[in-house]
Amino acid sequence: MVPAVTGFRCRQIEKTDIDAVATLLARGFPGRTRQFWLQAFAQLTAREPPRGLPKYGYLLEGDGVVAGAVLLICSTMRAGDAIATRCNLSSWYVEPAFRAYAPLLVSQALRHKDVTYLNVSPAPHTRPIIEAQGFSRYCDGVFVAVPMLNGLFGGPTVQVFDAQRQPEVAFDPADREILLEHAAHGCISLWCSTRERAYPFVFRPRWVKVGVPCAQLIYCRDIGEFVRFAGPIGRVLARHGRPFVIIDANGRIPGLIGWFSRDSMPKYYKGPQRPRLGDLAYTEYAVLGL
Repeated sequence: MVPAVTGFRCRQIEKTDIDAVATLLARGFPGRTRQFWLQAFAQLTAREPPRGLPKYGYLLEGDGVVAGAVLLICSTMRAGDAIATRCNLSSWYVEPAFRAYAPLLVSQALRHKDVTYLNVSPAPHTRPIIEAQGFSRYCDGVFVAVPMLNGLFGGPTVQVFDAQRQPEVAFDPADREILLEHAAHGCISLWCSTRERAYPFVFRPRWVKVGVPCAQLIYCRDIGEFVRFAGPIGRVLARHGRPFVIIDANGRIPGLIGWFSRDSMPKYYKGPQRPRLGDLAYTEYAVLGL
């Protein structure tokens, strides 16, 4: 039975809704505390979304009570020579008694046809649902690498250093902006510098399985660049206490030591731009620490 409510509607989350939505999400995701969600909203508050897109996401409400919510993390990224707008749908929850209204929330969140929408952490039971909503899988699993083992007895001569230090060789200013903004979100942002140019890399510290410390690759210009510099980067990450690196993949990655885990952390998209592997910039992993 769907409860009878008056004035039921879907609208953008406003700053005054944060307390109520944080309480709702804490009920919907028991593994995360209300304080965690308040901190997540603080991160979203500090960001400015592309024009015309929501700062926080959308909520369902009736009789003045918040019954559902979905967070959206909206950003613009380069896609070749163009600029693409994308939104990461994150932390979608509707109270059980109001699930019949969930399509209203989804249709509102997905209404911009020129935006690419990402779902990078779908629970197994929701995957058929999001596929029915028109999402396509672009990442089948993850490759877990031990990059510090690469090039122990040779390899490229490079310097790996923190993003706060400006490279003395050529680099893309847009990459530096990505590195610094992700460092502010708690990521490990690094330059890998050769004598010709500097290459950007962003990692998110994570704990997986039974407390195994890892670093998740959030951003690089190309997976091949990570493979090329895996040894020096891996040894820097190991000094951060992160000997394993999780990389989005559709199979084994030649040139890296590790293993491929199919159907682990698959990722989906809907919209005009198919995401590339090695680019989770400004998604929930980076911004919210999920």
